[in-house]
Amino acid sequence: MDHHDLDDDERELARLVREFAEEVVAPQAYEADRTHTLSMDVVAQMGELGLFGLPFPEDVGGQGGDYLALGIAIEALARVDQSIAITLEAGVSLGAMPVYRFGSEAQRAQYLPDLVTGRALAGFGLTEPEAGSDAGATRTTARLDGDEWVIDGAKQFITNSGTPITRFVTVTAVTGRREGRKEISTIIVPSGTPGFTVGPAYDKVGWCASDTHPLTFDGARVPAENLLGERGRGLASFLHILDEGRIAIAALATGAAEGCLEQAVDYSRRRIVFGERLSSRQSIQFTIARMQARVHNARLSWHHAARLRDAGKPFTSEAAIAKLTASEAAMDNARDATQIFGGNGFMNEFPVARHYRDAKILEIGEGTSEVQLLVIARALGLDG
Repeated sequence: MDHHDLDDDERELARLVREFAEEVVAPQAYEADRTHTLSMDVVAQMGELGLFGLPFPEDVGGQGGDYLALGIAIEALARVDQSIAITLEAGVSLGAMPVYRFGSEAQRAQYLPDLVTGRALAGFGLTEPEAGSDAGATRTTARLDGDEWVIDGAKQFITNSGTPITRFVTVTAVTGRREGRKEISTIIVPSGTPGFTVGPAYDKVGWCASDTHPLTFDGARVPAENLLGERGRGLASFLHILDEGRIAIAALATGAAEGCLEQAVDYSRRRIVFGERLSSRQSIQFTIARMQARVHNARLSWHHAARLRDAGKPFTSEAAIAKLTASEAAMDNARDATQIFGGNGFMNEFPVARHYRDAKILEIGEGTSEVQLLVIARALGLDG
């Protein structure tokens, strides 16, 4: 990893998580992927290392770090296993962060201690069968009945929603109309709530060891105080959370791109073709050089966005640029690494094969590449 812009503490964090990834995460990655199983032991060890609490202040049980620190950890994990990396990313960005940002004192006291230590996970239910990039098309509803919200609807592709330690999901729901437009709010729905059903896990192309489920709500009742943040501000609040999440996804994608690069370098040096090392061929050298350039650019991009965010400066466009740049780097590097590996690159036991399957979702999840381009274009004043 290129650490020229990191301080000593950040370098030590990168070293620590990289060592953990090599010694604990990598050895179980193939079997976890093959069996579609998220290792709760690995999750527990990440909690013990303090990874889930990295960007949170110490007064809520966190590590007192920032988003750059979180990205450093996610990147190091994604080098060897994107499923574990997304478990951390979603656990922080989509699980704990909304409660920290918008929760009441009672909600923060109830949920944050376990979320920031990895003793519990939470999901965020935004995407629906008819509402993906167009989150404003949300159809799930929540109506007040006395002192309870009654929730009806469905969500899909929700990460960390069905693990043994999932405490709740936060869902967006239409809670009324204002000036002819949908009023969308966010509501905490604890696991086990009657009427709240977590569907069977998806059979996914990639991220096979991460926990992802569809959710249904059929008259699910929760207390009125489970409203997260201001009523009618749910979508706006989530868009802010999503900006931060895009930085974390960019860090994940950078780690994936780097993992492919490292695997390609090592394999090309060991592989003998027509009596010569594959790495001696100029075409392979040029391919790997481009892979290195992509990693370098992706890392600079997400570091820049993270530092803006941590300094309290606007970062929406930079987060979109980082996610676009890094996700494309991950996809391109996964393709090139697989080609360098040849037939072996088509075998799931090799990490590049898993990266090849995993990387595609990076151009889709937490905002498609097209959405990132739209965000960047609007920042340039190209909205008409």
